[in-house]
Amino acid sequence: MKILVVCQHYWPEPYPLTDICEQLVKMGHTVDVITDVPNYPMGYIFPEYKNGKRRMEEHNGVRIIRTFTIGRRNNILFRILNYYSFAVSSTLRAWLLKGEYDVVFANQTSPVMMVNGALSYAKKHSKKCVMYTMDLWPASLAAGGVSESSPLYRFFGWVSKRLYRRADRILITSQMFRGYLQREFGIDEKVIGYLPQYADSTFDAVAPCDKHEGYDFVFAGNIGAAQSLDTVLNAALLLQSEADIRWHIVGDGSELVNLQAKAEQLSLRNVIFHGRKPLTDMPKFYSMADAMVVTLTADPYISLTLPGKVQTYMAAGKPILAASNGEIPGVLDAAQCGFCAPAEDAEGFADCVRRFIACEDKEGLGNRARSYYQTHFTKDMFMKHLVLELEKACQ
Repeated sequence: MKILVVCQHYWPEPYPLTDICEQLVKMGHTVDVITDVPNYPMGYIFPEYKNGKRRMEEHNGVRIIRTFTIGRRNNILFRILNYYSFAVSSTLRAWLLKGEYDVVFANQTSPVMMVNGALSYAKKHSKKCVMYTMDLWPASLAAGGVSESSPLYRFFGWVSKRLYRRADRILITSQMFRGYLQREFGIDEKVIGYLPQYADSTFDAVAPCDKHEGYDFVFAGNIGAAQSLDTVLNAALLLQSEADIRWHIVGDGSELVNLQAKAEQLSLRNVIFHGRKPLTDMPKFYSMADAMVVTLTADPYISLTLPGKVQTYMAAGKPILAASNGEIPGVLDAAQCGFCAPAEDAEGFADCVRRFIACEDKEGLGNRARSYYQTHFTKDMFMKHLVLELEKACQ
């Protein structure tokens, strides 16, 4: 197949789509990607891409077409400009391409407008578009504090409905996305398929390191409002006199500074902020962990998601401690690999930690996590399913 991929984020930005596209090339397919000028996560255009440089390049067999993008920086105005600069420029660039592709693959994170170019190309050349939905819109806005009754939310509700309903096939990363798409936009059940994310092979059964006394719990990933890491800090305060626990928070994001200030205010000396680390450094943090941590806000839409870190934690064979509603507790219960409290419930999360410390089968929790990953979430399963979906769309 000759596949046109459209997504606002791609290498050298840290997004899983890069590996997906390179795997497709290894399987014998031709892949061209329309993407942005790299500026994530820091918000500023990478120096080597400034002033029109490297707008066409190839990386590991994938041809990359970069369109005009305004860096997102760190404020709402530039974030909106970032979103729309890519949506408009990628649509124009896709419109100029010849009708030589067999199928279009739209990798939809946030914002949903990033798929417009893919849908426009598909319509112009009578091709089918397969959309991979990793974030729900406009639900993501509600999770970010935008009122559902506001004109902004209603506008993006209209935009989202128009875009989702134009896709020929929508693949979802969480089973709970299905009901939302049906209720909010009237998407036919037959259009929706389930394709959960997989973990990078870097985390394949991470070996444990030599341990010292006490417990090390690790959170790894984006640090934003949706991740509700306040829950972790509040639980750390409740537990600080009960057990020798070290909390490791690895990552960066909009809430990092606030969390650091709160930890200082609460005198939480056992909470360590490591900042953002390259992927190659992450196995050592997983290796030190007695258990991995995932928390989400109590927002009903955020609860529908299954963050990719869950698969990564499972692939590493680590027990999971969570505070979340919705999809996450269902997966942990099915896998029997950890303990979960309700979202934003610090006391409940602290109880989960106590249960873990008292558990006599910690190794079994990790083994079951790994086993569940191998049964449901491997890269091989993902790629076979994706190729089958793309081949069907070519027929």
